[in-house]
Amino acid sequence: MMKPLDRADLWSLEEYAEQRPAFRSRVMEHKKNRQVALGENARLYFEDRLTIHYQIQEMLRIEKVFEAAGIVEELDAYNPLIPDGSNWKATFMLEYADPVEREAALARLVGVEDRVWLRVQDCETIYPIADEDLERDNAQKTSSVHFLRFELTPSMVRAVHAGAGIQAGIDHPEYSIGPVELDEGVRQSLAADLDSVALN
Repeated sequence: MMKPLDRADLWSLEEYAEQRPAFRSRVMEHKKNRQVALGENARLYFEDRLTIHYQIQEMLRIEKVFEAAGIVEELDAYNPLIPDGSNWKATFMLEYADPVEREAALARLVGVEDRVWLRVQDCETIYPIADEDLERDNAQKTSSVHFLRFELTPSMVRAVHAGAGIQAGIDHPEYSIGPVELDEGVRQSLAADLDSVALN
């Protein structure tokens, strides 16, 4: 299980200014195996301790937060996005460059966040628990950003550790994609999120 981040894991604003170029380069390379395109306009960005560490440091930097209360607030907001050892956690993005097209798409795609799926080879399809922190859609439109948690059974965890393939897709009536086979680099990166404790 990945440990949550605490204040001792973070750099001060001054330290981060020095560390940022090398750290950012490392994170960008890491993220290449943490994302899956689902058609032209949707993408899953799988989070882990490193991606969330980077996100928190960037938020502290942008908002110039250095007081303890503000730092704890960011930790409390982002720590829940670190996988717990029996799940995958992802930021789901609907990506439309044109604002008019995006507005029309978000109106058509209400509920799409609940219809994103993952499937470990020979196992049942997993649908996510979406937006546990707050609601991000209403009857008129969905949001362009959602946070998803995919819970795996012990047999799924065993299969992933044994090398089983992973597929992804969306089965919303207005946006149907899949199955998309995850690249081996992504598969291995996601396997590292799953703790052996979940095998018991």
